[in-house]
Parts: sequence; C-alpha cells; structure tokens
Amino acid sequence: MNRDNIDFNNDKVSTIFRKLLIPTLLGALSICAVTAIDGIFIGHGVGEIGVAAVNIIVPIYQIMAGFGLMVGVGCSVATSIHLSKNKIKTAKLNVTQAITIASIVVALIALLLIIFPRFFGMALGASPTLLPQVKDYIIWIMPSFVFQMWSMIGLFIIRLDGSPKYAMWCNIIPASLNVLLDWVFIFPLGMGVKGAAIATSISIIFGGLMALYYLLFAYKNIGLTWIKWSKKSIMLSLRNFGYHCKIGSSTLLGELTLAVLVFTGNLVFMHYLGDAGVGAYGIACYYMPFFFMVGNAIAQSAQPIISFNYGIERWKEIEDARRLLLIYSLIGGAIVAALFLFFPKELVLLFVDANSQAGEIAIKGFPYLASGIIFFILNVAIIGYYQSIEQIKQATWLVLLRGFIVLIPCFILLPMLFGEIGMWIAMPVAEFITLGVVAVKRVVKIRN
Repeated sequence: MNRDNIDFNNDKVSTIFRKLLIPTLLGALSICAVTAIDGIFIGHGVGEIGVAAVNIIVPIYQIMAGFGLMVGVGCSVATSIHLSKNKIKTAKLNVTQAITIASIVVALIALLLIIFPRFFGMALGASPTLLPQVKDYIIWIMPSFVFQMWSMIGLFIIRLDGSPKYAMWCNIIPASLNVLLDWVFIFPLGMGVKGAAIATSISIIFGGLMALYYLLFAYKNIGLTWIKWSKKSIMLSLRNFGYHCKIGSSTLLGELTLAVLVFTGNLVFMHYLGDAGVGAYGIACYYMPFFFMVGNAIAQSAQPIISFNYGIERWKEIEDARRLLLIYSLIGGAIVAALFLFFPKELVLLFVDANSQAGEIAIKGFPYLASGIIFFILNVAIIGYYQSIEQIKQATWLVLLRGFIVLIPCFILLPMLFGEIGMWIAMPVAEFITLGVVAVKRVVKIRN
C-alpha cells in the first residue's frame, strides 16, 4: 500500500519511524509553543499575576486537548486496522464520524463555559485578584476549541494518509501566527490576558481550517465522506465513536493527569506560597506540555506502524517499533531534563524577571523537577504503545496509577515532609513509581 513516500507494507520499520518522527515531533513542539508563547508575552507584558491567572485555566485546556487526543488516537488506531485490510470506505466513515461527533460535544461544553466563566474560574481555585483575568481568558479562548478538534483528530489521519509534513505545517504555521498576534494584542494594543486569549484562538482556528481543507480536498486515501442521518446511521456513528473513545480513553486520562498535576499543584503552591508560588508553578506548567508532547510525538510516530502491523499480525515489526519507541524516549527525556537541570535561570527568564518572587521560587525548583522528566516521557510513550495494540486496560491502569493513585498522595505528603522541595518532586516521584511498576510487570511476564 503506497501512500506518498511511506509504504507501511514494504518499507523498513526504522525508515517509516524516522519519516514520521521528525515532522510529528516538530509539529507537536509547535503546539506547545502556542501555549508557551502566550506565557512569555504575558509574563513580560502583564507580569507574574498574568502567568498565574492563565495557569488557573490550564486544566480546562488539558481536558479539551485530552478529549481531542482521545478521539484522534482511537480513530487513528481503528482506521489503521481498516486500511491494513484495504477497507477504505469504512476508514473514511470512521474519520467523518469522529470529527462530527467530537465537534458537537466540544461546542456544547464551550458554550457552557462561556455562559458561566465566573463559576468555573472560582471552581478552579482563582483568587479574587486573579478572577477578572481568568474570566477574560475563558470567554475568548473557548470558541476556538471546536476548531482544535478538527486539528487534533485530523492530524492523526493526515499522518496516516502519508502526509506527515503537511501535518507538521498545520502546527508550525498557527504557532508562528500566534507569535505575531500575541505581540500585537499584548504590547501595541495593551489588551493583556484577554489579548493573549484572542491571539491563541485565531491561531487555533487557522490550524483547524488547514486540517479540514486537507480532509476535504487534498487527501490521498483517507478523507471525509457523507454520512447518513437516519436513526440506524446515527446509532452506528455513536457506536463507532464510542469504540474510538474506548481505544483512546487512556490518552484522555493522560491529559487529565496533566490537569490534575496543574490543579493539585496550584492548590498546594497557593496554600504554602500564595500567588507568587502559583506564578512560579505556572512557569513550570508552561513547560510540562513539552514533556508530554515529546513522549506523545514518539508514540504517535510508532502508532500507525504498530497498529497497521497488528492488524495483519506481523509481530517482528511491532517489536522493532517498540524498541525504537523506548530508545527515542530515553534520548528525548535526557535532552529535556538536561535543559531544566543546567539552565533553570534561562528558562525562567523567558517568562518573568529572575529576581521576582515567582522567578526565584521557580529557579530553585526546576532542577528538582528535572529529575522526573525522563520517567514522564517514557511513561507517556509506553502508554501509547499499549493503546496501539488495543491493550486498553493496561494503558488505563498506568494512567490512573501515575495521574491519580500516586500523584495526589505525593502532592499531599511530600510538602509536609520536605517543605518547598516536596512540592517540586511530587511529579518525579509519581512517574518513577509508575515506571517501576511497568518494569516489574515486564520482568514477571518474561519469567512466566
């Protein structure tokens, strides 16, 4: 099956993986750049209070992104298997059902948040000082999330269709647009946090339209198709959508892990260190999506290879892809960890003055945070592997372990034992324990 210059049937696994990884990684990092650029401009244009206010909203963003990734992963796995069996029409129908239903669900959620921004801002832990800016950000960012669904789900399919470079540009162009618009709205126009939200919304909308254009007019084998609106067709669409969600559910839980990490951390840092502590933690939270996206990009590069070969039971190729997934996760984790270990001041300076209260707290904390980055990236990639071979229970268990069962107690207990250091090592300890469980289970399986 030849699609552009990627042949899943005949090319070597290492060749396909390399062709997918570079544009996927660059595209994923561009998504993170959209968020980070907001923080950089807000930090210098509004100050640490602006950074703290936007960080209050991060759990909402993570939940929305998690929903899109859940549907995207599930749809991509199902579509890969259909393609391996040459069921092109069924593959196209799955893609159309996924994008249509996801758009409707997100539109309803976004409308609810726009109507009640104060309620949701307070529920997320905004202080009276932060609440006005939190409300502004919610109102102006939410309309873009329907377009984000088009982009998030679409990019999985665009890569599977043999166009990873186009998928990369669907991320890089909106990120570049966001740089320009952030500067315009925050500095010359002086619109502060509200301006950052508008700039991000416009860039997300542009990326969603690029993905939609490909699926409608530029696809090779997999694009959108007409779906019937009879009762039987709607029930079939809901059934397929439910299957996509089941396959990708651990990805949603993975994003919820980030949401829990941010939300719980905000509460803990607010309790011990006040608004400045939340500002410091907010700087770290602008970088955490980079950790996730490195692991996720590696997993997404391996996923179509693994799922395609899983559909036709070629086990050696699956093993080769898994080995590459682990090797690149280790390399990526080591590079990112080194940045946080050796250059904490430079990373903080991108957002706030290093001599500010929030800056000083973040500079002291980043080296401790660095100790968990390799484990974080490895866990994300391993969970992606289990999704690719439809081992949903195993993937879900690992996500629950790292994001809820271990992480929350770490955030509660470690600050009580180690003070400020304990807040920063909560994530590393949780990720280390999770990876330890994976290793032990693997050893037990091999011995049996």
